[in-house]
Amino acid sequence: MAAEAAGRGSGGGARLGLDPARLRAFFHPESVALVGATDRSRWSISTYENWTSYSDGRPIHLVHPHHTTVHGAKAAPTLEAIGEPVDLVYIMVPTDRVLDVLAEAAAVGIHNAVVLTAGFAEMGPAGMELQDRMLALAAAHGMMVLGPNGNGFVNAAGRRVPYGLPISPPLTAGPVGIALQSGGLASAVVTMAQARGIRPSLVVSMGNEAMITLTDVLDYLVEDEATRSLAVFLETVRQPAHLRQVATRALEVGKPIVALKVGRSQAGTQAALAHTGAVAGDAATTKAALEDVGIVLVESLEDLLSTAGLAGSRPGRLGRRLGVVAVSGGACEIIADRATDEGIELPPFPDPTMATLPDVLPPYANPQNPLDVTGYVVVDPTLAIRALEVVLEHAGAAFDQVLFQTTVPRVAPPDPGPVLSRLRHLAQLRRRSDVPVVLQSSSSSDLTGFAAEVMSELDLHLLDGIEHGMAALGAMVRWQERRQARLAQLALDPPGPVAVPDDAVGVWGEARTRALLTDHGVPVVPSALVLDPDAAVAAAGAMGGPVVVKVASDAVVHKSDVGAVALDLRTPNDVRREASRLCDLARSIGGGEPGVLVAPMRRGGVELLVSVRRDPTWGALLTVGIGGVWVEILADAALRILPVSAEEVETMLGELRAAPLLDGARGASPVDRGALVDAILAIAALGQGLGEALDTLEVNPLWAGPDGCEALDALVVWRGGGAT
Repeated sequence: MAAEAAGRGSGGGARLGLDPARLRAFFHPESVALVGATDRSRWSISTYENWTSYSDGRPIHLVHPHHTTVHGAKAAPTLEAIGEPVDLVYIMVPTDRVLDVLAEAAAVGIHNAVVLTAGFAEMGPAGMELQDRMLALAAAHGMMVLGPNGNGFVNAAGRRVPYGLPISPPLTAGPVGIALQSGGLASAVVTMAQARGIRPSLVVSMGNEAMITLTDVLDYLVEDEATRSLAVFLETVRQPAHLRQVATRALEVGKPIVALKVGRSQAGTQAALAHTGAVAGDAATTKAALEDVGIVLVESLEDLLSTAGLAGSRPGRLGRRLGVVAVSGGACEIIADRATDEGIELPPFPDPTMATLPDVLPPYANPQNPLDVTGYVVVDPTLAIRALEVVLEHAGAAFDQVLFQTTVPRVAPPDPGPVLSRLRHLAQLRRRSDVPVVLQSSSSSDLTGFAAEVMSELDLHLLDGIEHGMAALGAMVRWQERRQARLAQLALDPPGPVAVPDDAVGVWGEARTRALLTDHGVPVVPSALVLDPDAAVAAAGAMGGPVVVKVASDAVVHKSDVGAVALDLRTPNDVRREASRLCDLARSIGGGEPGVLVAPMRRGGVELLVSVRRDPTWGALLTVGIGGVWVEILADAALRILPVSAEEVETMLGELRAAPLLDGARGASPVDRGALVDAILAIAALGQGLGEALDTLEVNPLWAGPDGCEALDALVVWRGGGAT
């Protein structure tokens, strides 16, 4: 049940103030009425079985206009005939009957509804019109609606499960809140979570989000005491401002939001006017915006659950220094490789640890990090635990956390005593440790039966194999770092507004943009605007070195594409020849006076692209990347929502694949980092300060050298304008 088309036009429009307190009442009904109950529907059977199996005996009322018995229980012909208070109506009647059922529910005082029925906004304009009518009806009667076109919810923590697809027992509550913009996928996620020992607090299948939106549910989960982390299957961001608010609150209270974002789209309509559109397309922008507000993005359902599961286990303060105790040399090698992938270090063990480990390990073991305790654990099952105990004794001096590989049998052994004793000892070590102890299995496998029961009882969490386990660990390290940076960023004062020029229309080329940059503290290369070849030669002579001559026309956005720039001109004859050609080209193109710009030629250094683009969803967005004529081919850029701090700009520069160039790779001099950061901050402040009038402000290239940096070319695209 795709939510892609849902909510257009209504999507939370007629709202009731869906604050977390109101949603708490919605997700905690004391009784449910299943309208459309029938033995012929698997949805009906599953909904009835889920409620009766997992809702602690709370009443469920079955409603069918013609059958007096459904699912072996008494059925009423109408909601009114139930004769008892009902907290939630679960509707699975044909599409053309849904509004009638909602009206009847309102008449008998029911204020909460789940609509499983499809045939609304996902079906196009006619379905949208019907969905809008449903929303208006519900809003008029103070009702809250989840759906339509969704399967309901699983409140494992509160033991209320009005959910329309099968759920295998046992349903054990835990700390992970799950919200999905998908119907059928919700059951797969629940099943996968159960198999991996990841226990949910609440699972919500969003459907079309006509009234209750994904962001509303996330808002509730952030405030929910039973929830410590959030897992989100995200198709569409419908309420970006609200999502940013919720994500900020999640950072403040320390609850990670982990998201699997699906769906890609083409770059925005201004891609042809500025390089930024091609470098920071819609998918890249959404990714950057979500990460910027502290949302952890993953690439698979497995990583979604593994990462949210680790976050929900409250592992403690994680960092980039990792100690490892494993039971296999091969596992140690894989962990080392994956740690490198995730930017995690493996420092050596402290001297006291190295002195003590030989007393515990067999003589053929190699006491190094990562530590392989060897296959002798088959003979001595306590070996790994004893080695961990030694490592933890001085772990705080070298590591931010210690990873311990272990296994837990799914089937209880004939004598479970030794296994239970080992796991209890492990739980005690974790509680006493100065650094977090993260548990990981050596391979991905189900954590069910005996294993699930014991791990739940001892409040232990086991990462699911090396691949997904290391991905989760790396993601959580980055989240904790990003959290600190984002909270510091939120404390920044936004730049003041910038006066928008009276002629802020269409596209401004370099000649007009230069003054705007200079007036707001952006360093710009010196230049002279001239109208004929003789003046160009005179200007070049005054500059005293190789020069660049280029067309000064607002109609030319990408000069090199149309031969509108000549580089490294050294003699008066070279300048005269190229200036004559370019003046003729300027006259043929139009877009202003037929003049050319003459500027000094800058050599060496690094050429960057720096731009501010006003994204319709996320607002002012800063892009920093490798620039010049290869910008779109290299596509090496970092993005952030504005404002940013100097520290965040440094982080962005470090994210570039070409970052070593800034430090002076292959014998080159490093760039003036302070001047570069200051210039980027000045461009960012100008772009943000121009507000809604600006579409794109792009400096390409921003030349960074060892003694400073300068804007060598720039353009502005104003809102509603375009190149001719």
